[in-house]
Amino acid sequence: MRHPLAVAAALTVLATSACTAPVPPRSAAPSATPTGPATLPAPIGAHPVGTTALYLKDSSRPDPWNLDAKARELKVNLWYPAKQRDGERAPYMTPKESELAIRRYGVASVPDDTLSKTRTYAIKDAKPAGEKLPLVVLSPGFTNPMSTLTSLAEDLASRGYVVAGIDHTYESYATTLADGRVAECLACDSDTDPGFGTGVVQGRAADVSFVLDQLPAKWDGSSVIDRSRVAMVGQSIGGASAMAAMLKDPRLRAGIDMDGTTYARIPKSGFTRPFMFLGSAQHVPGGRDTSWDRDWKLLTGWKRWLVVTGAEHSTFTDASLLAGALGIKPAYGVPPAARAAELTRTYVAAFLDQHLKSKRQPLLDNPSSRYPEVKFCPATCGQA
Repeated sequence: MRHPLAVAAALTVLATSACTAPVPPRSAAPSATPTGPATLPAPIGAHPVGTTALYLKDSSRPDPWNLDAKARELKVNLWYPAKQRDGERAPYMTPKESELAIRRYGVASVPDDTLSKTRTYAIKDAKPAGEKLPLVVLSPGFTNPMSTLTSLAEDLASRGYVVAGIDHTYESYATTLADGRVAECLACDSDTDPGFGTGVVQGRAADVSFVLDQLPAKWDGSSVIDRSRVAMVGQSIGGASAMAAMLKDPRLRAGIDMDGTTYARIPKSGFTRPFMFLGSAQHVPGGRDTSWDRDWKLLTGWKRWLVVTGAEHSTFTDASLLAGALGIKPAYGVPPAARAAELTRTYVAAFLDQHLKSKRQPLLDNPSSRYPEVKFCPATCGQA
């Protein structure tokens, strides 16, 4: 995970967890010319979207990665239905964050600030609208900033959710803290240590519980949240952390793991809250990653195991949406960027609508002719 990377592998690295075996791109090569700044797909919900950042400090525990830090500092990005449609759009990331990310991905053919110019839709610091809105916690993959799930976060907010995306400090290549310091990835030097994945998900579960504790007091708009309707969604190690956090915190009513190897062990008595796996072919029954096979047997409530034909580990993030800006041709056979975003948004929203809004979703009952890429496991998914 720490060696220099070829440009051809950049998109896979953009969303690959050090705790999940990387899925190499089947066919990727640099484009002749980068396309210029990327534009995320527009949210499809009825609400305009606002966003703001919170900076929280947990003085009850030291930072697990920075031995000099006596408290755990976190940045939380919030997305939510807004009262206004016009205003300054929030940046995708800062120029410094973009520089560190591009350096990490090994892309030498584009300006350092390229990713900071990605076009988003959320209005910075807009006033929140609505009342009694369900809350969704988002957790990104290891080494990735929260910004790599922006497309999903904006879409969920447009559909009437408050989204709290956590940047798990020192676990990504760039997190800008309250005083302007940029925390880089201290955890990346430990990713081959025994028990690393288990430690990461335990730490993230603590981060999630702390954020849930702090939101009512630290965000002026928190009165719009219905704290009885909370779920968690994560990608890669963030998805694994959704299970770990649910096991620790009963406030989380439902969860989704997007292509993450799971580490937290479910009690033999089983786990009854709704949970969905959404992933790539490495997670088919009997596939390279067997953690979902193990956990599926212990999920005793509502559950789904969905595998997307042709998906890469990065399919469930913004990675493919940023391909042109980075001068990368997408891998052969993977879902096109717009389709990948549509699949991710559609199935995540359906799950949340069913379990946080009590709106039954037939899409989750059977395979759909509209989305033939999505296979239902374990019985019928085959080798997706």
